[in-house]
Amino acid sequence: MKVDKISISFEAELGDAVRTAAAQAGQPVSAWLAEAAAAKLRRDALGAFLDQWETEHGRLTKVELAKAERELGLAQVARRG
Repeated sequence: MKVDKISISFEAELGDAVRTAAAQAGQPVSAWLAEAAAAKLRRDALGAFLDQWETEHGRLTKVELAKAERELGLAQVARRG
């Protein structure tokens, strides 16, 4: 696998939070950040897909969204936040 090294800067508080989260996950900071970036890219792609789908088929109803949350196991996650 090819690795792309980049340098990033954070506000000190965010940097501390990232280091803490990575340590709690038992990961190096770079691996934790790569996983977080990949998750953000997936969410963005899903959002774009859903926007396009709703443009073509109409907005999803609350019932459809609730069903999807249950089937995907997301209902519990949404309530935690």
